[in-house]
Amino acid sequence: MLKDQSGVLLVNTGTPEAPSKTAIKQYLKQFLSDPRVIDAPRWLWWPLLNLVILPIRSRRLVKSYTSVWMNQGSPLMVYSQGQCCELSKKLDVPVVFGMNYGSPNIKSAVDILIKQGVNRLIVLPLFPQFSCATVAVVWDGIHKVFSRYRSIPSVYFIRDYAQNPTYIAALADSVSYAFKKYGQPDLLIVSFHGIPQRFVNEGDDYPQRCYATFQLLIEALGMTLDTAMLTFQSRFGYEPWLMPYTQNTLKTLPDKGIKRVHIISPGFASDCLETLEEMNIQNREVFLRAGGTHFEYIPALNVDEAHINMMKDLVTPFC
Repeated sequence: MLKDQSGVLLVNTGTPEAPSKTAIKQYLKQFLSDPRVIDAPRWLWWPLLNLVILPIRSRRLVKSYTSVWMNQGSPLMVYSQGQCCELSKKLDVPVVFGMNYGSPNIKSAVDILIKQGVNRLIVLPLFPQFSCATVAVVWDGIHKVFSRYRSIPSVYFIRDYAQNPTYIAALADSVSYAFKKYGQPDLLIVSFHGIPQRFVNEGDDYPQRCYATFQLLIEALGMTLDTAMLTFQSRFGYEPWLMPYTQNTLKTLPDKGIKRVHIISPGFASDCLETLEEMNIQNREVFLRAGGTHFEYIPALNVDEAHINMMKDLVTPFC
C-alpha cells in the first residue's frame, strides 16, 4: 500500500532576482502579461507594454527596489524562505516556496516536492483575502503544472484565510505592540492592495474578504470606525480601482485634524516593495508633506512565530 507523504507549497506573487533594470523588466513582463492581472485585448496591450511601460517602469523601479533590498536579497524572497524553514520545523514535512512570477516558480517548487515522494500536496497561497488577480493565478499555475503529469497527487487548495482567528489575533498583537511602543494614533489605517473595480463588478469577492478582515481586526482591538479606516493602495493604470485610495486619503487627513497615523497592510504576508517602499517611504512622505506629524508603518507578519503557527493551523488538517 502506498504510504501518504504530505508536502506544503507556499506561494506568493513574485519578485525580481536583482534590483537591476534587466531583472525588473524581466519580472514585470511576466507579471503584466498575465491576463488575470491585465485583461486588456492582447493586440492593444502588447505594444503598449513592450514599447512604453516596460522600458519606462523598469528604469524607474531600480531606485525603489534598491532602497528596500536586503543583504540576503529581495525582502519578499528572504521572508518567504524564512517562512518555509520555520513552518517545516513545526510540521516535519517538506515545505517549499514558489511564485506566480519569477524564480522559483510554481512548477519548480512542485517538482521538488514530487521528487521527494509527496502524494498529498497542500497549496497555501499567501494571500489572506481571495482575489482573481492573486489566488486564482496560483490555481491556474497548479492546473498548468499537472496538465503535463501522467500521475498527480491529491491536492488540497486553501482559498484564503481572511477570517482565520489565529491570523486576526496575530494582526491585533502587532497593532497593539505598535500602539504600546509608539503611542496611540489619531487613526489606524488598514490598507489592502487594490484591484480594478471592474473585477469586482464581474464577480471577484475580494472587497468583501478585505472588509471581513478589517471588521474582525478592529473588533479584536476594541476600536470603531471613528478610530480605524479601510483603504486600498497600489493602484496601476487609469481605470477606477477600489476606493478609497490610501495615498489620496493620507493627503486629506491632516486638514481634518488627524496628524498621527499608524498603517498596517494585512493583505501582505511578507514585506515587499509595496509595503517597504510605497507605503513606508512614499506614503510617509505624502502624509508628512500634507501636515501630518507622526507616521508609523506596522510591518507584515513575516516570520513572526504567531504567523508561522497560523500557517501550521491552516495546513495541518490536510497533512
